[in-house]
Amino acid sequence: MVKLVVGGAQMGPLQKADGREVAVSRMIDLMRQAASKGVELLVYPELALTTFFPRWYMENQREVDTWFEREMPGPQTAPLFETARELGIAITFGYAELTPDGQHFNTSILTNRKGEIVGKYRKIHLPGHDEFDTERAFQHLEKRYFQPGDLGFPVWRNEGVVMGMAICNDRRWPETYRCMGLQGVELVTLGYNTPSVNSQMSAEGLEQRLFHSELSVQAGAYQNATFVAAIAKAGMEDGHPLMGGSIIVDPNGFIVAKAETEDDELIHAACDFEICDFGKSTIFDFARHRRIEHYGRITSQAGAVVEV
Repeated sequence: MVKLVVGGAQMGPLQKADGREVAVSRMIDLMRQAASKGVELLVYPELALTTFFPRWYMENQREVDTWFEREMPGPQTAPLFETARELGIAITFGYAELTPDGQHFNTSILTNRKGEIVGKYRKIHLPGHDEFDTERAFQHLEKRYFQPGDLGFPVWRNEGVVMGMAICNDRRWPETYRCMGLQGVELVTLGYNTPSVNSQMSAEGLEQRLFHSELSVQAGAYQNATFVAAIAKAGMEDGHPLMGGSIIVDPNGFIVAKAETEDDELIHAACDFEICDFGKSTIFDFARHRRIEHYGRITSQAGAVVEV
């Protein structure tokens, strides 16, 4: 079986005034650190090129579109791919995608160690709301600026490993992992930008949010016998705190690497994908144990329906 050193490039805050060149420079610095540690696949956060712009209400579409990438790679992101190719590191990162026909997605891409894009995923579980909410301490307007992903949950064999991608809120939905688990996924990469609610949040409240994040990732990893690398953008971004807590989880649900700061920070773990085999052939041998004749409700309805 394949062994791969997987790295997580947690990023500290990106301010609204920071240009793409600031983000790309920091991403390259983290990539060079990763290379020095023998990392072969490096995972960056959701919306790694910009601040988390859905926190602002914007009516002007031209203003909105300034946060989106029209091509990947483009002139500003080409150095990322060039450096990855030079160092022989596969990468995955999130960005806002504007398609040629005017569609807007929260997207992530995956490359091989030659710097070639081998996969694309568009975020499916969009949180938040689509209009200004006067009752909220801050806005979360992903439903305003993004369309739900239209590519499903595909997987790719990359560098000898069956890999899939997810983004942020996707990690909280068991369907995310199971759709990829049914395709034999061995590594799920996931970037996120998760608010810490507000700057006055208690230590207990932040601890609870981190616990829920870890719980979701660890459960998804264990229940599908896959590694998961969940990597954050963190820290005080334009006055709004984002929690860190980047982790790499093994197929038994154990955390094998964890960030300790809310700054740019590299974590990494040597992943032996043979470990996936035990879970996939015993407790979670889907072919032997799943009873799909009883699961119809999962895809036939969205909201809960109380019938008793």
